[in-house]
Amino acid sequence: MAEHKNKKEEQLDQFKAKDEGQEMTTNQGLKVSNDEFSLKAGERGPTIMEDFYFREKMTHFDHERIPERVVHARGFAAHGEFETYESMKEFTKADFLSEAGKKTPVFVRFSTVVGSRGSGDLARDVRGFATKFYTDEGNYDLVGNNIPVFFIQDAIKFPDLVHALKPEPRSEIPQAASAHDTFWDFVANNHETAHMVMWQMSGRAIPRSYRMMEGFGVNTFRFVNEEGQAHFVKFHWKPALGVHSVVWDEAQKINGKNTDFHRQDAFEAIENGNFPEYELGVQLIKEEDEYKFDFDILDPTKIWPEEEVPVKIIGKMTLQRNVDNFFAETEQVAFHPGHVVPGVDFTNDPLLQGRLFSYTDTQLIRLGGPNFHELPINRPVCPFHNNQRDGYGRQTINIGKATYHKNSLSNNTPTPVSEKDGGYKHYSEKVEGQKVRARSDSFQDHYSQAVLFWNSMSSAEKEHIISAFSFELGKCKEISVRQQVVDMFANVNLKMAQEIARNIGVKEPMEGGSSVTSSSPAVSQANTVFKANTRKIAVLVAEGFHAKVKNMVEAMKEKGMEPEIISTHQGTIEGQEGVQMEAAETFMTTESVLFDAVYAVGGEKADNDYDKHTSYFVQEAFSHFKPIGASFGGKRVLENLSLSNEKGVIIDDEEDNFIKSFTDAVAAHRIWDR
Repeated sequence: MAEHKNKKEEQLDQFKAKDEGQEMTTNQGLKVSNDEFSLKAGERGPTIMEDFYFREKMTHFDHERIPERVVHARGFAAHGEFETYESMKEFTKADFLSEAGKKTPVFVRFSTVVGSRGSGDLARDVRGFATKFYTDEGNYDLVGNNIPVFFIQDAIKFPDLVHALKPEPRSEIPQAASAHDTFWDFVANNHETAHMVMWQMSGRAIPRSYRMMEGFGVNTFRFVNEEGQAHFVKFHWKPALGVHSVVWDEAQKINGKNTDFHRQDAFEAIENGNFPEYELGVQLIKEEDEYKFDFDILDPTKIWPEEEVPVKIIGKMTLQRNVDNFFAETEQVAFHPGHVVPGVDFTNDPLLQGRLFSYTDTQLIRLGGPNFHELPINRPVCPFHNNQRDGYGRQTINIGKATYHKNSLSNNTPTPVSEKDGGYKHYSEKVEGQKVRARSDSFQDHYSQAVLFWNSMSSAEKEHIISAFSFELGKCKEISVRQQVVDMFANVNLKMAQEIARNIGVKEPMEGGSSVTSSSPAVSQANTVFKANTRKIAVLVAEGFHAKVKNMVEAMKEKGMEPEIISTHQGTIEGQEGVQMEAAETFMTTESVLFDAVYAVGGEKADNDYDKHTSYFVQEAFSHFKPIGASFGGKRVLENLSLSNEKGVIIDDEEDNFIKSFTDAVAAHRIWDR
């Protein structure tokens, strides 16, 4: 928890209500004498209309749900703070980026895109990464995803994309999944999706944790400085723990074992003081360099390769406080890429242009009208004054006669502010041309960067992409859809497409491939940060465990790992020499897939039940390429499974040797060579 309360926390405190220990009242403040029985005409008679309290309570209940978001319905959010590393005045006049050490309250919402609010966290899907900066100049929303490109180039196609992605309309099946005919039919007939689909079939679509995924602004924006000079800019969030994923079999099992896996992971990390951290980076291109690249920098299906346009790290965000109420904060927060501050402006990116309309429009129906900015989570920390009035949910009590501009009754206030005094001014860009419904020829290359992405992948990542395509297309009922997609992605890599074709039973394409040989190491997860910090370790213990096991567990904690004791029963587990440990979980209450590594230690009283469950834990972890450790009595289980000499399997009774080797293996995330 932060040592001080920032402006947003102080503001939210005004709206908090603690009901614990209070007397019950109606919403009007009338004390309630009975909350068990409705008012009746006799003990067995009908409830009568006079019961105003019953009607108030039931009416509120009947209306306490709001429409879920069409996309990004399932989310998790947290409060935090952003600190600037250095002044960015050279590039932008945005005040929150104006000086080193300046801190700004933030609220971040992570989400899946396709599924409903009740869907599972581990769907193969894009993840939303939306950040609201509560700056002194107003709210600034950086609304992005964990993948830097998008499916389409023009916002007018967004309804078509979502209709194709959502469950098929006749059956409402499948939920939170793209593995069905309508999505892949859309892909096959809209080749601009090629690059994004390559990312979606990679591990990026099944992250290990919200704490271990990147965030991207996706669209191209502008930075504008005090002199009016502009730079094109793309935004990046770089997680301190690196970028890591699960494997698909693991993802499906986690969804069945713990639907809230990502939510719980982030919530518990914050509660335990392991605050998620992300560095903010920007890619900057001078206005005069707009056309020097072999792709259009305004095309949202393209990245700016970091090798060509380096990412400049400018600050760090730390998420340090969970919400107090999910509905009031996580569900009611309203983001909009048009919520900007002086120094941040837009470009002619056609996807961005459409987003500038859509986000406000959708909040009107979700949050009941135009006053959603007055909800506590959405209120800016600076004052706001204008002539907008009334409407559903109005909270401000405006005083004065004049509600229009210009006026004399209120001395022509509120008054517009000049640019030099902080008033927002759009970047002065010369625009001319015929009115046309068309797409620039510079947007027509749909495959070069899809090939670049494939070229950048490690061998393990390429295997995962082929498996993902094979699973997704294998779920399509229409053979023609499968064939069209395979033929389409032969343009990315012929051998990849041929292997997918064999897996899903369609004709192998005989032509395809690309002459593109470039790669971008930055997009491969093989080149990320590797740490053992906050990794969850399943410590499998039986009665009579070796006394040194407790030292091993404490040493794991010192290395930043989070060991959890699992046994055949909960509570105290008795070890040798009077040593005790507390088992928080049993083999019945948790699962191997919920951990990053397994450590088996056994015990003198280990029985067949312990051996059976330990074998299952170890085998499943091994099949998902996870590190496995064993000491003392746990070695027997690994020997019986013939795993003792496998890579990433650490067997040692000596504390220092074991902890060093095991920590290195856990930090590696997966043992892909296996």
